[in-house]
Amino acid sequence: MGMEDDFLQNDVDDEKTIEYIKNYLPQELKEKFSDDEFYYFLDLIDEYYSESGILDAHPDTDGYIEIDLEKIVDYIVKEAHKDGMGDYDSEEILFIVQGEMEYAESLDEE
Repeated sequence: MGMEDDFLQNDVDDEKTIEYIKNYLPQELKEKFSDDEFYYFLDLIDEYYSESGILDAHPDTDGYIEIDLEKIVDYIVKEAHKDGMGDYDSEEILFIVQGEMEYAESLDEE
C-alpha cells in the first residue's frame, strides 16, 4: 500500500500548492483558471524541472540554483498550445510559476 499512500500524499501536496497559488494570484486571475488547469500547470512545471536538468544543477557558492522563470513560462505556454489546452498569456502564467516557487520556498523555511 506504500505506492498508494505516495499518490494520496502527492494529491494533498498538489491541493495545498494550488490553494497557495490561488491566494498568491492578483484578484483578476483568482477565478480565471480551473483546478484542472492548475493541476496541468503543476504537471508541466514538474516536467520542466525533470527534463531541463535543473534538478541536477549544482548550487552556487551561496547555495542557490539559478532558475529562469521565463523559460518555465515559455515551456508551459508552448506545451499547452501543443497539447490543445489553449493559448495562455505569458504574464498570467508567470504569476502561477512565481506562486509555485513561493510555495516551495515556504516549505523550505518550515
